[in-house]
Amino acid sequence: MTGGITSPDAGWRQADRGPATQRTGKKRRRGGGRGRAEMPMVDDVEFTSYYGRQIVKTPVWKSPDVPLYLFLGGAAGSSAILGALADVTDRPKLTRVARYTAGGGSILSVVFLIHDLGRPERFLHMLRVLKPTSPLSVGTYILAPFSAAAGATAAVEALGWFPKLKRFGGAVAALFGGPLATYTGVLLANTAVPSWHEFHTKLPFVFGGSAMAAGGGICMALAPLDESEPARKMAIIGAGIELAAIRGVEHSESIVSEPFHEGRPGKLMRAAKACTSAGLGLAVLGGRKRWGAVASGTLLAAGSLLTRFGVFEGGIASTKDPKYVVIPQRERLAKGEHDHASTITR
Repeated sequence: MTGGITSPDAGWRQADRGPATQRTGKKRRRGGGRGRAEMPMVDDVEFTSYYGRQIVKTPVWKSPDVPLYLFLGGAAGSSAILGALADVTDRPKLTRVARYTAGGGSILSVVFLIHDLGRPERFLHMLRVLKPTSPLSVGTYILAPFSAAAGATAAVEALGWFPKLKRFGGAVAALFGGPLATYTGVLLANTAVPSWHEFHTKLPFVFGGSAMAAGGGICMALAPLDESEPARKMAIIGAGIELAAIRGVEHSESIVSEPFHEGRPGKLMRAAKACTSAGLGLAVLGGRKRWGAVASGTLLAAGSLLTRFGVFEGGIASTKDPKYVVIPQRERLAKGEHDHASTITR
């Protein structure tokens, strides 16, 4: 049934041959004698898109701006949480590193977002109205206060002023840090991009775990060993969540998981898993040594960055072949008809 749409050069490009959008085979007679039964041999309908065009429009988001925004925002959000915990447990050196990471990551993420938007005022226009049903609108209202709090806290930390203000700013940043680390997964899944939308229940876990691995890894690599244990634990837990969630995406039976295995997205995802797995192993076995903390933290941050690029590129690739739209639609239709028939026969 799907033979004509398995590759861009097969079924969907055939629309260039004429205005028809579907073709069926002709009936063929079996046997030549009169009186013999006639068996209809009708080929399955072959899908072709109009004039060989995509069904789903490719997002206008640019690379590397958006993947870097996703990575930096996630690392900043988890670092803010880590900084607040370190402050409460009296680890001043880890607190300082986490606040710098959160502040720097938040400012850079906004820079890349604005660069992708093209004009700074577009970001301000997004703050005019809060729409609870829109992940993009809600995300803007998460990013704006987080960036202000994390950036101000990092600046006050560097200047050494107002210790009570530092703690308050760190607590506000930590409050928004968790939603910032995961809302981007909800944002991507809320689009019509097949390989993002299909995994709407898994992408927030992929991004949340990736954020914990990145923030914990960076802070583990930069903080002194005598205070870096909370960062190591966060990195280990985050890497485990990330690898488990990615496995759920890549080993899904749905055809829309295919782009994560092929071409450039496949290479990025394999490299991401290799870095994250190696970083996780080093963090467990050698994270309490200086060289191990630096090496594992670097690998975990690199794995998180590659994961964001891989997920982004895989989603973009899934918009360019109509089979990732048509086949899941047919499967849902067939399942609905089967469920309806089962209900009637009960």
